[in-house]
Amino acid sequence: MSRVKRGIVTKKRHKRLLKETKGYWGQRKNVFKRASETLIRAMAFAYKGRKLKKRDMRALFISRIKAGAEQSGLSYSQLMAGLKREQVMLNRKMLSQLAIYEPAIFAQIAHIAQG
Repeated sequence: MSRVKRGIVTKKRHKRLLKETKGYWGQRKNVFKRASETLIRAMAFAYKGRKLKKRDMRALFISRIKAGAEQSGLSYSQLMAGLKREQVMLNRKMLSQLAIYEPAIFAQIAHIAQG
């Protein structure tokens, strides 16, 4: 049976990982073991960050809607309950955009919610 040398596959795997860790500090960019540990941690933070971004954006939308609702004389909860009761199917992102850029239309929506 012929001899199989496996260095090429390992080198390719190492190079791919080290390419992803380019720009990291110290051994984290050029020592495979340190780079591997750092990259695993970085990817975990990136995954978590994508989830936190959604949470933060929802909180921002709610605060914008609340400010718009208060100008119309409603609380946020009253506005959302009224919209649900009247079956107005607008998500929080769209409501916040209306509150910022189209206050007149948002006021009409709030009037519908008072209903």
